[in-house]
Amino acid sequence: MPQTLNRNRINQFFRLFSKHLDEKATVLLTGAAAGNILGKARPSADIDFAIRMAQKDPEMWEKIEVAVQKTVRATGIQANYAEDIDRWGLISLLDYLHHTLPYQQFGQIKVEVLSPAYWSIGKMTRYLAPDIEDMVRVFKKQKIPYPDLVRLWGLALRKSPKSTALFTFRKHVEDFLKSYGRQIWQKSFDADKAIGLFYRSARIPKLPS
Repeated sequence: MPQTLNRNRINQFFRLFSKHLDEKATVLLTGAAAGNILGKARPSADIDFAIRMAQKDPEMWEKIEVAVQKTVRATGIQANYAEDIDRWGLISLLDYLHHTLPYQQFGQIKVEVLSPAYWSIGKMTRYLAPDIEDMVRVFKKQKIPYPDLVRLWGLALRKSPKSTALFTFRKHVEDFLKSYGRQIWQKSFDADKAIGLFYRSARIPKLPS
């Protein structure tokens, strides 16, 4: 069973990674690791992040891979990383690099966290039980206003390339707002109003019930 990926475990990973890499870089956390910093820690087997090197050298990626594998072996924490995490899903993360929160500095590596609203796009795209739990937990703790979220989800849908993922994302948003909206935003929350705002932001007609 995965261990709880709390701040101590996350810090342990990047403390070692910075020593093995020994290069100036910026890391942007997403996935469960970001959710555990933004909300309450839960068991998870891996850390997901984008990494941007200060030195633009293609050979640097081999050095990153070696450093990651050494860190994985030492910590037992798996890692998924990319230069551009927008390529991980069919729903656009928009200008996510401009929406980050500072976390900590580890050697030459600056670690940031994807802001809750942008982080949630990936969670809403996948929409497995842990993703739903993460979103509920983070939205409640961070007190994220629902209009900001649904407008961003609508914009992400509008800016994404056409695929079957667009229909699935729409249904995920509707289900989440209907099933968990009041749990997060209290009894005054109106799911139909929020869904209407989402569709107006996406600039598409509302799906029939």
